[in-house]
Amino acid sequence: MATTSDIRNGLCIRMNNDIYKVVEFLHVKPGKGPAFVRTRLKSVTTGKTLENTFPAGHKIDEVRVESHKFQYLYNDGEFYHFMHVDDYSQIRLLESALDTPELLKEGEVVTVLINTEDNLPLSVEMPASVILEVTHTEPGVKGNTATNATKPATVETGAEINVPLFINEGDKIRVETDKGTYKERIKE
Repeated sequence: MATTSDIRNGLCIRMNNDIYKVVEFLHVKPGKGPAFVRTRLKSVTTGKTLENTFPAGHKIDEVRVESHKFQYLYNDGEFYHFMHVDDYSQIRLLESALDTPELLKEGEVVTVLINTEDNLPLSVEMPASVILEVTHTEPGVKGNTATNATKPATVETGAEINVPLFINEGDKIRVETDKGTYKERIKE
């Protein structure tokens, strides 16, 4: 059994007959009253997020997980198929196990968290950023760069991302996976 002092980002805990991953946490010590830990948890089975507050010293049921590298192969509508990079075994996961499936490109290597008790996959962690090619965007208007103006662009995975006006079709851009936002243009 772990306590609230062991809470960290990425920790998986069992609570309310489900397994949750700690997305973010904040240890709060008010001037009056006992300390507590405010957390945002994401269910690894349903993908729903909830906020929870634990009193300091509260016992939590930690779930032991292993992380393995898997390569994304394809999706058949309902399931996303992955291949283990070491032993080439394949698994399939529901879309709810992925944080940002719209940014997943075929061949991308991701980290899959696997429960050590029953060897079932829990969730998929995307890399911090991915490089995608812009397949469609409207041309930017010259001289409209005084403000941080953006325009919508469709990337090769089908996701729509707001990009600066100087981005054109065929450009490769780096996208932050946690927010789904444009980071930079990739020069070739």
